[in-house]
Amino acid sequence: MNLAIDIGNTLVKLAVFEKGQMTALQTFEEISTGKLERFISSHQGITSSIIATVKDFPDEIKEYLQENTHFILFDIKAKLPITSTYNTPETLGVDRLAAAVAAHSIMPSETLLIISAGTAITYDVVSAGGIHYGGAISPGLLMRFKALHTFTGRLPLMDQITDTALIGQSTADSILSGVLNGALAEVDGMIEKYSLQYPGLKTILSGGDNKYFDKRLKNKTFAIPNLALTGLNIILEYNIEKSL
Repeated sequence: MNLAIDIGNTLVKLAVFEKGQMTALQTFEEISTGKLERFISSHQGITSSIIATVKDFPDEIKEYLQENTHFILFDIKAKLPITSTYNTPETLGVDRLAAAVAAHSIMPSETLLIISAGTAITYDVVSAGGIHYGGAISPGLLMRFKALHTFTGRLPLMDQITDTALIGQSTADSILSGVLNGALAEVDGMIEKYSLQYPGLKTILSGGDNKYFDKRLKNKTFAIPNLALTGLNIILEYNIEKSL
């Protein structure tokens, strides 16, 4: 059994994998050794673990996993089943790369656009040959709401992610329309631009806000939740195999 930990900007996700299948998932706002110990004790049989993080985390978490499991900290030194041609690999978000690994494993014969809608909306292209080219980053939905509130004098902070009219008839409704309809238009437009450059491109949608975009986009997408966690498990297994 493997433990995959994805420490994101907003949430920490812990997932257990057995024979390639996710069997447990839990999220926290912050991670601590106590929370980790309780999670592992409730899932007996974990022998290997991997962490991907976009921010600092307590050293004792790493030390605990090193002492109790075969541990990998996912960084640019880790072996990958795909190749990235990103010019600045040291700045590439490990969550983006993990999602690219998972997407390629699911559709290995397709050129893919992976869209992760979370704190940021990220776009990554992976070829059918398993080459990660890079992509784009833009603000996520909540970040757009917070930006309007923070950088203006009177606009309220909104966080409602639901259907909204195109024409807002109040300031609150206008913010909802601008952020939500604007983000939909952006994602659809980006899919169309990438599809022009890569004919036959397939699009995979993931991330915490994927439920808002799924079924509302004009372009066809394949919604796959927890893509980064699945990729982390694949990377962990790959590195264990290479170390034998």
